[in-house]
Amino acid sequence: MARMMAIEAAVHVLEKEGVSVCFGVPGAAINPFYAALQRNGRIGHVLARHVEGASHMAEGYTRAKAGNIGVCIGTSGPAGTDMITGLYSASADSIPILCITGQAPRARLHKEDFQAVDIPSIAKPVAKWAVTVLEPGQVPYAFQQAFHLMRSGRPGPVLLDLPIDVQMAEIEFDPDAYEPLPTYKPTATRAQVEKALAMLNAAERPLLVAGGGIINADASDRLVEFAEVVGLPVIPTLMAWGAIPDDHPLMAGMVGLQTAHRYGNAAMLASDFVLGIGNRWANRHTGSVDVYTKGRKFVHVDIEPTQIGRVFAPDLGIVSDAGAALDLFIEVAKEWKAAGKLRDWSEWVKTCQVRKRSMLRKSDFANVPIKPQRVYQEMNSAFGEDVCYVSTIGLSQIAGAQFLHVYKPRHWINCGQAGPLGWTLPAALGVRVADPKRKIVALSGDYDFQFLIEELAVGAQFKLPYIHVLVNNSYLGLIRQAQRAFQMDFQVQLSFENINAPEIGVYGVDHVAVAEGLGCKAIRVTDPDNLQSAFAQAQQWMDEFQVPVVVEVILERVTNIAMGTEINNITEFEDVLDVPADEPELVRV
Repeated sequence: MARMMAIEAAVHVLEKEGVSVCFGVPGAAINPFYAALQRNGRIGHVLARHVEGASHMAEGYTRAKAGNIGVCIGTSGPAGTDMITGLYSASADSIPILCITGQAPRARLHKEDFQAVDIPSIAKPVAKWAVTVLEPGQVPYAFQQAFHLMRSGRPGPVLLDLPIDVQMAEIEFDPDAYEPLPTYKPTATRAQVEKALAMLNAAERPLLVAGGGIINADASDRLVEFAEVVGLPVIPTLMAWGAIPDDHPLMAGMVGLQTAHRYGNAAMLASDFVLGIGNRWANRHTGSVDVYTKGRKFVHVDIEPTQIGRVFAPDLGIVSDAGAALDLFIEVAKEWKAAGKLRDWSEWVKTCQVRKRSMLRKSDFANVPIKPQRVYQEMNSAFGEDVCYVSTIGLSQIAGAQFLHVYKPRHWINCGQAGPLGWTLPAALGVRVADPKRKIVALSGDYDFQFLIEELAVGAQFKLPYIHVLVNNSYLGLIRQAQRAFQMDFQVQLSFENINAPEIGVYGVDHVAVAEGLGCKAIRVTDPDNLQSAFAQAQQWMDEFQVPVVVEVILERVTNIAMGTEINNITEFEDVLDVPADEPELVRV
Protein backbone atom coordinates (compact mmCIF):
# COMPACT_ATOMS: atom_id res chain seq x y z
CA MET A 1 0.00 0.00 0.00
CA ALA A 2 1.15 3.54 -0.76
CA ARG A 3 1.26 6.26 1.86
CA MET A 4 0.19 9.70 0.70
CA MET A 5 -1.65 12.77 1.87
CA ALA A 6 -5.41 12.29 1.95
CA ILE A 7 -5.87 15.05 -0.61
CA GLU A 8 -3.49 13.29 -3.03
CA ALA A 9 -5.71 10.23 -2.74
CA ALA A 10 -8.71 12.46 -3.53
CA VAL A 11 -7.04 13.70 -6.73
CA HIS A 12 -6.34 10.08 -7.72
CA VAL A 13 -10.05 9.34 -7.25
CA LEU A 14 -11.02 12.32 -9.42
CA GLU A 15 -8.82 10.98 -12.18
CA LYS A 16 -10.19 7.44 -11.84
CA GLU A 17 -13.74 8.79 -11.99
CA GLY A 18 -13.01 10.46 -15.32
CA VAL A 19 -12.36 14.07 -14.28
CA SER A 20 -10.00 15.83 -16.69
CA VAL A 21 -10.54 19.50 -15.75
CA CYS A 22 -11.65 21.57 -12.76
CA PHE A 23 -12.97 25.12 -12.42
CA GLY A 24 -12.12 27.14 -9.37
CA VAL A 25 -10.36 29.78 -7.34
CA PRO A 26 -7.49 28.83 -4.97
CA GLY A 27 -7.19 30.03 -1.40
CA ALA A 28 -5.39 29.26 1.84
CA ALA A 29 -7.64 26.47 3.08
CA ILE A 30 -7.71 24.64 -0.26
CA ASN A 31 -4.06 25.09 -1.21
CA PRO A 32 -3.18 21.46 -0.31
CA PHE A 33 -5.67 20.36 -3.00
CA TYR A 34 -4.04 22.67 -5.53
CA ALA A 35 -0.61 21.33 -4.60
CA ALA A 36 -1.84 17.78 -5.19
CA LEU A 37 -3.46 18.87 -8.47
CA GLN A 38 -0.16 20.36 -9.62
CA ARG A 39 1.80 17.24 -8.67
CA ASN A 40 -0.70 15.05 -10.52
CA GLY A 41 -0.29 17.12 -13.70
CA ARG A 42 -3.02 15.27 -15.65
CA ILE A 43 -6.11 17.23 -14.58
CA GLY A 44 -6.52 20.67 -16.10
CA HIS A 45 -7.78 23.77 -14.31
CA VAL A 46 -9.62 26.92 -15.39
CA LEU A 47 -9.17 29.88 -13.03
CA ALA A 48 -12.47 31.72 -12.61
CA ARG A 49 -12.84 35.33 -11.48
CA HIS A 50 -15.70 34.51 -9.09
CA VAL A 51 -16.51 31.20 -7.40
CA GLU A 52 -20.16 31.43 -8.48
CA GLY A 53 -18.83 31.77 -12.01
CA ALA A 54 -16.75 28.63 -11.48
CA SER A 55 -19.83 26.71 -10.34
CA HIS A 56 -21.73 27.72 -13.48
CA MET A 57 -18.73 26.76 -15.63
CA ALA A 58 -18.92 23.33 -14.01
CA GLU A 59 -22.64 23.21 -14.85
CA GLY A 60 -22.04 24.12 -18.47
CA TYR A 61 -19.32 21.48 -18.67
CA THR A 62 -21.66 18.78 -17.33
CA ARG A 63 -24.60 19.78 -19.49
CA ALA A 64 -22.54 19.84 -22.69
CA LYS A 65 -21.76 16.14 -22.95
CA ALA A 66 -23.18 12.89 -21.62
CA GLY A 67 -21.05 11.45 -18.82
CA ASN A 68 -19.36 14.71 -17.90
CA ILE A 69 -19.24 15.83 -14.28
CA GLY A 70 -18.02 19.36 -13.72
CA VAL A 71 -15.88 20.05 -10.66
CA CYS A 72 -15.85 23.41 -8.85
CA ILE A 73 -13.20 24.24 -6.25
CA GLY A 74 -12.96 27.01 -3.68
CA THR A 75 -11.46 27.83 -0.33
CA SER A 76 -13.24 28.09 3.02
CA GLY A 77 -15.96 30.55 3.99
CA PRO A 78 -17.23 32.83 1.20
CA ALA A 79 -16.06 30.50 -1.57
CA GLY A 80 -18.56 27.91 -0.33
CA THR A 81 -21.37 30.42 0.02
CA ASP A 82 -20.57 31.70 -3.48
CA MET A 83 -21.15 28.15 -4.76
CA ILE A 84 -24.70 27.91 -3.40
CA THR A 85 -26.34 29.43 -6.47
CA GLY A 86 -24.53 26.94 -8.70
CA LEU A 87 -25.54 24.08 -6.41
CA TYR A 88 -29.15 25.26 -6.50
CA SER A 89 -29.16 25.59 -10.28
CA ALA A 90 -27.64 22.13 -10.69
CA SER A 91 -29.93 20.52 -8.13
CA ALA A 92 -33.06 22.05 -9.67
CA ASP A 93 -32.23 20.65 -13.11
CA SER A 94 -30.81 17.26 -11.99
CA ILE A 95 -27.26 18.17 -13.03
CA PRO A 96 -24.32 16.48 -11.29
CA ILE A 97 -21.49 18.80 -10.30
CA LEU A 98 -18.96 18.27 -7.52
CA CYS A 99 -18.18 21.27 -5.33
CA ILE A 100 -15.05 21.00 -3.18
CA THR A 101 -14.32 23.51 -0.43
CA GLY A 102 -11.45 23.97 1.97
CA GLN A 103 -12.19 24.36 5.66
CA ALA A 104 -10.55 25.53 8.86
CA PRO A 105 -8.67 22.88 10.91
CA ARG A 106 -10.91 20.51 12.84
CA ALA A 107 -9.82 21.91 16.18
CA ARG A 108 -10.92 25.40 15.13
CA LEU A 109 -14.34 24.61 13.67
CA HIS A 110 -16.22 25.70 16.82
CA LYS A 111 -14.04 28.75 17.55
CA GLU A 112 -15.30 31.15 14.84
CA ASP A 113 -12.02 30.82 12.97
CA PHE A 114 -11.28 33.08 10.01
CA GLN A 115 -13.51 32.10 7.07
CA ALA A 116 -14.86 29.08 8.95
CA VAL A 117 -18.54 28.44 8.26
CA ASP A 118 -20.73 25.34 8.46
CA ILE A 119 -21.07 25.14 4.69
CA PRO A 120 -22.70 21.66 4.61
CA SER A 121 -25.64 22.98 6.66
CA ILE A 122 -26.04 25.85 4.20
CA ALA A 123 -25.71 23.59 1.15
CA LYS A 124 -27.86 20.63 2.23
CA PRO A 125 -31.17 21.93 0.79
CA VAL A 126 -29.58 22.26 -2.67
CA ALA A 127 -27.33 19.19 -2.79
CA LYS A 128 -27.79 15.43 -2.87
CA TRP A 129 -25.11 15.23 -0.19
CA ALA A 130 -23.12 17.88 1.67
CA VAL A 131 -20.60 16.88 4.31
CA THR A 132 -17.47 17.99 6.14
CA VAL A 133 -15.07 15.03 6.02
CA LEU A 134 -13.55 14.79 9.51
CA GLU A 135 -11.34 11.69 9.18
CA PRO A 136 -8.42 11.64 6.72
CA GLY A 137 -8.93 7.95 5.97
CA GLN A 138 -12.45 8.69 4.78
CA VAL A 139 -11.41 11.26 2.17
CA PRO A 140 -10.97 9.00 -0.91
CA TYR A 141 -14.12 7.07 -0.04
CA ALA A 142 -16.15 10.24 0.47
CA PHE A 143 -15.14 11.18 -3.08
CA GLN A 144 -16.12 7.68 -4.25
CA GLN A 145 -19.51 8.02 -2.60
CA ALA A 146 -19.93 11.49 -4.10
CA PHE A 147 -19.59 10.17 -7.65
CA HIS A 148 -21.85 7.22 -6.87
CA LEU A 149 -24.58 9.54 -5.56
CA MET A 150 -24.23 12.09 -8.37
CA ARG A 151 -24.74 9.38 -11.00
CA SER A 152 -27.37 7.24 -9.28
CA GLY A 153 -31.11 7.79 -9.42
CA ARG A 154 -32.00 11.40 -10.11
CA PRO A 155 -28.62 13.05 -10.81
CA GLY A 156 -27.57 16.00 -8.74
CA PRO A 157 -24.72 17.92 -7.11
CA VAL A 158 -22.58 17.09 -4.07
CA LEU A 159 -20.47 19.32 -1.82
CA LEU A 160 -17.41 17.95 -0.01
CA ASP A 161 -15.89 20.19 2.64
CA LEU A 162 -12.31 19.37 3.63
CA PRO A 163 -10.57 20.78 6.74
CA ILE A 164 -7.00 21.72 5.89
CA ASP A 165 -5.50 19.33 8.45
CA VAL A 166 -7.62 16.48 7.03
CA GLN A 167 -6.32 17.24 3.55
CA MET A 168 -2.69 17.14 4.71
CA ALA A 169 -2.82 14.04 6.93
CA GLU A 170 -1.13 10.90 5.61
CA ILE A 171 -3.18 7.80 4.87
CA GLU A 172 -2.79 4.42 3.18
CA PHE A 173 -4.37 4.34 -0.28
CA ASP A 174 -3.74 2.23 -3.36
CA PRO A 175 -4.89 4.03 -6.53
CA ASP A 176 -4.41 0.89 -8.62
CA ALA A 177 -7.00 -0.98 -6.56
CA TYR A 178 -9.62 1.77 -6.86
CA GLU A 179 -12.77 1.19 -8.93
CA PRO A 180 -15.79 3.48 -9.31
CA LEU A 181 -18.96 2.15 -7.71
CA PRO A 182 -21.73 0.87 -10.00
CA THR A 183 -24.58 3.34 -10.35
CA TYR A 184 -28.18 2.61 -9.46
CA LYS A 185 -30.93 3.44 -11.91
CA PRO A 186 -34.49 2.10 -11.55
CA THR A 187 -35.93 0.37 -14.60
CA ALA A 188 -39.52 0.04 -15.81
CA THR A 189 -41.04 -3.42 -16.06
CA ARG A 190 -42.61 -4.89 -19.14
CA ALA A 191 -45.97 -5.06 -17.38
CA GLN A 192 -45.84 -1.32 -16.65
CA VAL A 193 -44.95 -0.46 -20.23
CA GLU A 194 -47.72 -2.68 -21.61
CA LYS A 195 -50.21 -0.99 -19.29
CA ALA A 196 -49.03 2.44 -20.48
CA LEU A 197 -49.26 1.41 -24.15
CA ALA A 198 -52.76 0.05 -23.58
CA MET A 199 -53.79 3.44 -22.18
CA LEU A 200 -52.11 5.12 -25.15
CA ASN A 201 -53.96 2.82 -27.55
CA ALA A 202 -57.27 3.95 -26.08
CA ALA A 203 -56.53 7.60 -26.86
CA GLU A 204 -57.54 9.47 -30.01
CA ARG A 205 -55.19 12.47 -29.71
CA PRO A 206 -52.12 11.47 -27.68
CA LEU A 207 -48.92 13.42 -27.06
CA LEU A 208 -45.52 12.52 -25.66
CA VAL A 209 -44.02 15.16 -23.33
CA ALA A 210 -40.24 14.73 -23.34
CA GLY A 211 -38.38 16.13 -20.34
CA GLY A 212 -34.80 16.86 -19.41
CA GLY A 213 -34.44 13.35 -18.01
CA ILE A 214 -34.21 12.15 -21.61
CA ILE A 215 -31.22 14.44 -22.17
CA ASN A 216 -29.63 13.30 -18.89
CA ALA A 217 -30.09 9.67 -19.91
CA ASP A 218 -28.56 10.37 -23.33
CA ALA A 219 -31.71 8.85 -24.79
CA SER A 220 -32.75 11.36 -27.46
CA ASP A 221 -32.22 8.87 -30.28
CA ARG A 222 -34.48 6.40 -28.49
CA LEU A 223 -37.13 9.10 -27.97
CA VAL A 224 -37.22 9.77 -31.71
CA GLU A 225 -37.25 6.04 -32.52
CA PHE A 226 -40.18 5.41 -30.19
CA ALA A 227 -42.12 8.39 -31.55
CA GLU A 228 -41.54 7.18 -35.11
CA VAL A 229 -42.53 3.57 -34.34
CA VAL A 230 -45.78 4.67 -32.75
CA GLY A 231 -46.46 7.79 -34.84
CA LEU A 232 -46.75 9.96 -31.73
CA PRO A 233 -46.38 13.78 -31.73
CA VAL A 234 -43.75 15.02 -29.28
CA ILE A 235 -43.81 18.09 -27.05
CA PRO A 236 -40.31 18.74 -25.65
CA THR A 237 -40.02 20.75 -22.47
CA LEU A 238 -37.53 23.61 -22.44
CA MET A 239 -34.99 21.30 -20.76
CA ALA A 240 -35.42 18.74 -23.54
CA TRP A 241 -35.45 21.12 -26.50
CA GLY A 242 -33.39 19.49 -29.23
CA ALA A 243 -34.11 15.93 -28.10
CA ILE A 244 -36.20 15.77 -31.26
CA PRO A 245 -35.15 18.14 -34.08
CA ASP A 246 -37.35 21.18 -34.55
CA ASP A 247 -37.98 20.24 -38.19
CA HIS A 248 -38.96 16.64 -37.44
CA PRO A 249 -42.54 15.95 -38.60
CA LEU A 250 -43.44 14.63 -35.14
CA MET A 251 -42.09 17.66 -33.24
CA ALA A 252 -45.35 19.35 -32.24
CA GLY A 253 -43.95 22.45 -30.50
CA MET A 254 -43.26 23.54 -26.96
CA VAL A 255 -45.99 24.16 -24.40
CA GLY A 256 -46.15 26.71 -21.62
CA LEU A 257 -46.88 30.18 -20.36
CA GLN A 258 -43.69 31.74 -21.76
CA THR A 259 -41.23 29.56 -23.70
CA ALA A 260 -43.90 28.08 -25.90
CA HIS A 261 -45.15 27.97 -29.47
CA ARG A 262 -48.70 28.86 -30.42
CA TYR A 263 -49.01 25.51 -32.18
CA GLY A 264 -47.59 23.62 -29.18
CA ASN A 265 -50.16 25.03 -26.77
CA ALA A 266 -52.91 24.35 -29.30
CA ALA A 267 -51.81 20.72 -29.65
CA MET A 268 -51.81 20.23 -25.89
CA LEU A 269 -55.27 21.75 -25.52
CA ALA A 270 -56.61 19.44 -28.25
CA SER A 271 -55.04 16.28 -26.81
CA ASP A 272 -56.75 13.60 -24.73
CA PHE A 273 -53.72 11.65 -23.43
CA VAL A 274 -50.18 12.58 -22.38
CA LEU A 275 -47.23 10.29 -21.81
CA GLY A 276 -44.59 12.25 -19.88
CA ILE A 277 -41.07 10.83 -19.77
CA GLY A 278 -38.32 12.41 -17.66
CA ASN A 279 -40.22 15.64 -17.00
CA ARG A 280 -41.39 17.29 -13.78
CA TRP A 281 -44.55 19.18 -14.86
CA ALA A 282 -42.90 22.55 -14.19
CA ASN A 283 -45.39 25.32 -13.53
CA ARG A 284 -44.23 27.50 -16.43
CA HIS A 285 -44.90 24.53 -18.69
CA THR A 286 -48.29 23.60 -17.22
CA GLY A 287 -49.84 26.78 -15.88
CA SER A 288 -52.60 25.74 -13.50
CA VAL A 289 -53.08 22.01 -13.05
CA ASP A 290 -56.81 22.35 -13.70
CA VAL A 291 -56.39 23.76 -17.21
CA TYR A 292 -53.44 21.53 -18.07
CA THR A 293 -55.06 18.25 -17.02
CA LYS A 294 -58.71 18.84 -17.97
CA GLY A 295 -60.03 16.25 -20.39
CA ARG A 296 -56.86 14.15 -20.65
CA LYS A 297 -55.26 11.15 -18.99
CA PHE A 298 -51.61 11.04 -17.93
CA VAL A 299 -48.82 8.51 -17.62
CA HIS A 300 -45.71 9.82 -15.88
CA VAL A 301 -42.29 8.13 -16.12
CA ASP A 302 -39.55 9.53 -13.89
CA ILE A 303 -36.36 8.26 -12.30
CA GLU A 304 -37.23 9.79 -8.92
CA PRO A 305 -40.16 8.10 -7.09
CA THR A 306 -41.14 11.22 -5.14
CA GLN A 307 -41.41 13.23 -8.36
CA ILE A 308 -44.46 11.21 -9.41
CA GLY A 309 -47.56 12.81 -7.93
CA ARG A 310 -45.64 15.87 -6.74
CA VAL A 311 -47.55 18.31 -8.97
CA PHE A 312 -50.57 16.15 -9.80
CA ALA A 313 -51.33 12.45 -9.57
CA PRO A 314 -51.07 10.71 -12.95
CA ASP A 315 -53.36 7.89 -14.00
CA LEU A 316 -50.28 5.69 -14.07
CA GLY A 317 -46.84 6.33 -12.59
CA ILE A 318 -43.70 4.44 -13.58
CA VAL A 319 -40.40 4.86 -11.73
CA SER A 320 -37.63 4.41 -14.28
CA ASP A 321 -34.61 5.91 -15.91
CA ALA A 322 -35.84 7.53 -19.12
CA GLY A 323 -33.47 5.57 -21.35
CA ALA A 324 -34.37 2.23 -19.80
CA ALA A 325 -38.08 3.01 -20.11
CA LEU A 326 -37.72 4.01 -23.76
CA ASP A 327 -35.86 0.78 -24.52
CA LEU A 328 -38.87 -1.17 -23.29
CA PHE A 329 -41.40 1.15 -24.94
CA ILE A 330 -39.63 0.61 -28.28
CA GLU A 331 -39.46 -3.15 -27.82
CA VAL A 332 -43.12 -3.58 -26.91
CA ALA A 333 -44.35 -1.02 -29.46
CA LYS A 334 -42.53 -2.82 -32.27
CA GLU A 335 -44.11 -6.11 -31.23
CA TRP A 336 -47.55 -4.59 -31.09
CA LYS A 337 -47.09 -2.84 -34.42
CA ALA A 338 -45.98 -6.05 -36.10
CA ALA A 339 -49.05 -7.78 -34.66
CA GLY A 340 -51.35 -4.98 -35.86
CA LYS A 341 -52.26 -3.99 -32.31
CA LEU A 342 -51.13 -0.35 -32.47
CA ARG A 343 -53.64 2.32 -33.31
CA ASP A 344 -53.04 4.62 -36.32
CA TRP A 345 -52.76 8.28 -35.35
CA SER A 346 -51.68 9.61 -38.75
CA GLU A 347 -54.67 11.99 -39.02
CA TRP A 348 -53.89 13.43 -35.59
CA VAL A 349 -50.26 13.89 -36.65
CA LYS A 350 -51.36 15.74 -39.79
CA THR A 351 -53.49 18.04 -37.67
CA CYS A 352 -50.48 18.85 -35.48
CA GLN A 353 -48.39 19.48 -38.60
CA VAL A 354 -50.98 21.88 -40.00
CA ARG A 355 -50.88 23.85 -36.74
CA LYS A 356 -47.10 23.89 -36.86
CA ARG A 357 -46.99 25.54 -40.27
CA SER A 358 -49.95 27.85 -39.76
CA MET A 359 -49.87 29.17 -36.15
CA LEU A 360 -46.78 31.40 -36.22
CA ARG A 361 -45.50 34.70 -34.84
CA LYS A 362 -44.19 37.62 -36.87
CA SER A 363 -40.44 38.24 -36.76
CA ASP A 364 -39.63 40.19 -39.93
CA PHE A 365 -39.64 43.64 -38.36
CA ALA A 366 -37.57 46.45 -39.90
CA ASN A 367 -37.83 48.84 -36.93
CA VAL A 368 -34.94 50.94 -35.63
CA PRO A 369 -34.23 50.60 -32.73
CA ILE A 370 -34.38 46.89 -33.40
CA LYS A 371 -37.24 44.67 -32.29
CA PRO A 372 -35.95 41.49 -30.59
CA GLN A 373 -37.95 39.14 -32.81
CA ARG A 374 -35.88 40.26 -35.80
CA VAL A 375 -32.67 39.39 -33.94
CA TYR A 376 -33.73 35.75 -33.53
CA GLN A 377 -34.82 35.56 -37.17
CA GLU A 378 -31.35 36.68 -38.20
CA MET A 379 -29.70 34.27 -35.72
CA ASN A 380 -31.57 31.36 -37.29
CA SER A 381 -30.27 32.40 -40.68
CA ALA A 382 -26.69 33.09 -39.58
CA PHE A 383 -25.93 30.15 -37.30
CA GLY A 384 -27.65 27.18 -38.98
CA GLU A 385 -28.53 23.79 -37.57
CA ASP A 386 -25.28 22.89 -35.77
CA VAL A 387 -25.29 25.80 -33.37
CA CYS A 388 -25.44 25.26 -29.61
CA TYR A 389 -27.31 28.00 -27.75
CA VAL A 390 -26.63 28.84 -24.08
CA SER A 391 -29.05 31.02 -22.13
CA THR A 392 -30.58 31.52 -18.70
CA ILE A 393 -33.62 33.72 -18.02
CA GLY A 394 -35.36 36.95 -19.00
CA LEU A 395 -37.23 38.24 -22.01
CA SER A 396 -34.18 37.39 -24.13
CA GLN A 397 -34.44 33.70 -23.25
CA ILE A 398 -38.24 33.60 -23.49
CA ALA A 399 -38.34 35.24 -26.91
CA GLY A 400 -35.35 33.15 -27.99
CA ALA A 401 -37.24 29.97 -27.17
CA GLN A 402 -40.25 31.22 -29.14
CA PHE A 403 -38.27 32.08 -32.28
CA LEU A 404 -34.97 30.17 -32.41
CA HIS A 405 -34.58 26.58 -33.64
CA VAL A 406 -32.72 23.68 -32.07
CA TYR A 407 -31.96 20.47 -33.92
CA LYS A 408 -29.72 18.40 -31.64
CA PRO A 409 -29.70 17.27 -28.01
CA ARG A 410 -27.47 19.32 -25.71
CA HIS A 411 -27.60 22.17 -28.21
CA TRP A 412 -29.98 24.20 -26.06
CA ILE A 413 -28.19 24.58 -22.73
CA ASN A 414 -30.38 26.42 -20.27
CA CYS A 415 -30.82 26.46 -16.50
CA GLY A 416 -34.51 25.77 -16.22
CA GLN A 417 -35.83 25.99 -12.69
CA ALA A 418 -33.42 28.30 -10.88
CA GLY A 419 -32.70 30.77 -13.69
CA PRO A 420 -29.93 32.78 -11.98
CA LEU A 421 -28.88 35.96 -13.73
CA GLY A 422 -25.23 35.87 -14.74
CA TRP A 423 -25.35 32.13 -15.52
CA THR A 424 -25.06 32.39 -19.30
CA LEU A 425 -21.51 33.68 -19.68
CA PRO A 426 -19.68 31.22 -17.37
CA ALA A 427 -21.87 28.33 -18.51
CA ALA A 428 -20.90 29.04 -22.13
CA LEU A 429 -17.24 28.92 -21.11
CA GLY A 430 -17.86 25.54 -19.47
CA VAL A 431 -19.47 24.25 -22.67
CA ARG A 432 -16.46 25.45 -24.63
CA VAL A 433 -14.06 23.60 -22.30
CA ALA A 434 -16.16 20.46 -22.73
CA ASP A 435 -16.22 20.73 -26.53
CA PRO A 436 -13.46 22.79 -28.19
CA LYS A 437 -15.02 22.42 -31.66
CA ARG A 438 -18.71 23.14 -31.05
CA LYS A 439 -20.35 26.24 -32.54
CA ILE A 440 -21.47 28.07 -29.39
CA VAL A 441 -23.71 31.14 -29.28
CA ALA A 442 -24.75 32.55 -25.93
CA LEU A 443 -27.84 34.73 -25.56
CA SER A 444 -28.21 37.33 -22.80
CA GLY A 445 -30.11 40.42 -21.93
CA ASP A 446 -28.04 43.29 -20.60
CA TYR A 447 -28.68 42.54 -16.91
CA ASP A 448 -27.79 38.85 -17.17
CA PHE A 449 -24.64 39.87 -19.04
CA GLN A 450 -23.59 42.38 -16.38
CA PHE A 451 -23.97 39.99 -13.42
CA LEU A 452 -20.78 37.96 -14.04
CA ILE A 453 -19.27 40.01 -16.84
CA GLU A 454 -15.78 39.64 -15.35
CA GLU A 455 -15.71 35.99 -16.51
CA LEU A 456 -15.07 37.31 -20.04
CA ALA A 457 -11.46 37.64 -18.88
CA VAL A 458 -11.41 33.87 -18.29
CA GLY A 459 -12.38 33.32 -21.93
CA ALA A 460 -9.58 35.64 -23.03
CA GLN A 461 -6.97 34.11 -20.71
CA PHE A 462 -7.72 30.49 -21.53
CA LYS A 463 -8.58 31.01 -25.21
CA LEU A 464 -12.21 29.92 -24.97
CA PRO A 465 -13.87 31.48 -28.02
CA TYR A 466 -17.62 31.72 -28.52
CA ILE A 467 -20.11 34.34 -29.74
CA HIS A 468 -22.22 36.14 -27.15
CA VAL A 469 -25.34 37.84 -28.52
CA LEU A 470 -26.24 40.60 -26.08
CA VAL A 471 -29.69 42.11 -26.65
CA ASN A 472 -29.64 45.45 -24.86
CA ASN A 473 -32.78 47.40 -24.00
CA SER A 474 -31.26 48.87 -20.81
CA TYR A 475 -34.10 47.43 -18.76
CA LEU A 476 -34.96 44.57 -16.46
CA GLY A 477 -37.31 43.60 -19.25
CA LEU A 478 -39.08 40.58 -17.79
CA ILE A 479 -39.62 42.26 -14.43
CA ARG A 480 -40.78 45.45 -16.15
CA GLN A 481 -43.33 43.39 -18.08
CA ALA A 482 -44.46 41.65 -14.89
CA GLN A 483 -44.84 45.02 -13.16
CA ARG A 484 -47.57 45.94 -15.65
CA ALA A 485 -49.93 43.94 -13.44
CA PHE A 486 -49.12 46.36 -10.59
CA GLN A 487 -49.40 49.50 -12.75
CA MET A 488 -45.77 50.41 -12.20
CA ASP A 489 -42.40 50.73 -13.84
CA PHE A 490 -40.26 50.93 -10.71
CA GLN A 491 -36.53 50.30 -10.16
CA VAL A 492 -36.18 48.31 -13.37
CA GLN A 493 -34.51 50.99 -15.50
CA LEU A 494 -30.84 50.41 -16.30
CA SER A 495 -30.56 53.43 -18.56
CA PHE A 496 -28.36 56.45 -17.95
CA GLU A 497 -26.26 58.79 -20.03
CA ASN A 498 -22.71 57.47 -19.89
CA ILE A 499 -20.37 60.46 -19.75
CA ASN A 500 -17.63 58.35 -21.36
CA ALA A 501 -19.78 57.09 -24.22
CA PRO A 502 -22.22 59.79 -25.39
CA GLU A 503 -22.68 57.90 -28.68
CA ILE A 504 -24.84 55.25 -26.97
CA GLY A 505 -27.34 57.76 -25.64
CA VAL A 506 -29.36 56.50 -22.68
CA TYR A 507 -28.25 52.88 -22.97
CA GLY A 508 -25.82 53.29 -20.09
CA VAL A 509 -23.07 50.70 -19.85
CA ASP A 510 -20.62 50.67 -22.76
CA HIS A 511 -20.49 46.91 -23.14
CA VAL A 512 -18.12 47.13 -26.10
CA ALA A 513 -15.55 49.01 -24.04
CA VAL A 514 -15.94 46.66 -21.08
CA ALA A 515 -15.57 43.55 -23.25
CA GLU A 516 -12.49 44.98 -24.92
CA GLY A 517 -11.05 45.94 -21.54
CA LEU A 518 -11.41 42.32 -20.43
CA GLY A 519 -9.43 41.09 -23.43
CA CYS A 520 -12.29 40.17 -25.78
CA LYS A 521 -13.70 41.58 -29.02
CA ALA A 522 -17.07 43.29 -29.41
CA ILE A 523 -19.26 44.94 -32.01
CA ARG A 524 -22.42 47.04 -31.61
CA VAL A 525 -25.41 46.81 -34.00
CA THR A 526 -28.13 49.45 -34.26
CA ASP A 527 -29.72 48.56 -37.63
CA PRO A 528 -31.34 45.17 -38.29
CA ASP A 529 -29.93 45.11 -41.80
CA ASN A 530 -26.43 44.97 -40.29
CA LEU A 531 -27.00 41.90 -38.14
CA GLN A 532 -25.75 39.36 -40.68
CA SER A 533 -22.52 41.24 -41.31
CA ALA A 534 -22.00 41.62 -37.55
CA PHE A 535 -22.42 37.88 -36.98
CA ALA A 536 -19.98 37.19 -39.80
CA GLN A 537 -17.48 39.65 -38.31
CA ALA A 538 -17.87 38.01 -34.91
CA GLN A 539 -17.12 34.59 -36.39
CA GLN A 540 -14.03 35.97 -38.13
CA TRP A 541 -12.70 37.61 -34.95
CA MET A 542 -13.45 34.51 -32.89
CA ASP A 543 -11.46 32.33 -35.30
CA GLU A 544 -8.62 34.85 -35.53
CA PHE A 545 -8.17 35.82 -31.88
CA GLN A 546 -9.60 32.74 -30.09
CA VAL A 547 -11.48 34.84 -27.52
CA PRO A 548 -15.16 35.45 -26.79
CA VAL A 549 -16.78 37.95 -29.15
CA VAL A 550 -19.75 40.03 -28.00
CA VAL A 551 -22.37 41.17 -30.51
CA GLU A 552 -24.37 43.88 -28.74
CA VAL A 553 -27.73 44.61 -30.37
CA ILE A 554 -29.40 47.86 -29.38
CA LEU A 555 -33.09 47.06 -28.99
CA GLU A 556 -36.12 49.25 -28.65
CA ARG A 557 -36.51 50.04 -24.96
CA VAL A 558 -39.89 48.34 -24.47
CA THR A 559 -41.09 45.13 -26.09
CA ASN A 560 -43.70 42.92 -24.48
CA ILE A 561 -43.12 39.26 -25.33
CA ALA A 562 -46.02 36.82 -25.70
CA MET A 563 -46.94 35.10 -22.43
CA GLY A 564 -49.96 34.53 -20.24
CA THR A 565 -51.56 33.13 -17.12
CA GLU A 566 -52.66 29.81 -18.64
CA ILE A 567 -51.79 27.80 -21.73
CA ASN A 568 -55.25 28.75 -23.04
CA ASN A 569 -54.78 32.42 -22.13
CA ILE A 570 -51.62 33.70 -23.83
CA THR A 571 -51.47 37.39 -24.69
CA GLU A 572 -49.90 38.09 -28.07
CA PHE A 573 -48.54 41.63 -27.89
CA GLU A 574 -47.21 41.62 -31.46
CA ASP A 575 -48.66 40.50 -34.77
CA VAL A 576 -49.19 36.78 -35.31
CA LEU A 577 -49.04 34.93 -38.61
CA ASP A 578 -51.98 32.68 -39.36
CA VAL A 579 -50.76 30.99 -42.54
CA PRO A 580 -53.43 29.28 -44.64
CA ALA A 581 -53.74 25.66 -43.52
CA ASP A 582 -53.56 24.29 -47.08
CA GLU A 583 -49.84 25.06 -47.45
CA PRO A 584 -48.46 22.18 -49.53
CA GLU A 585 -45.69 21.01 -47.22
CA LEU A 586 -44.34 21.26 -43.69
CA VAL A 587 -42.01 24.23 -43.48
CA ARG A 588 -39.49 25.35 -40.91
CA VAL A 589 -40.80 28.38 -39.06
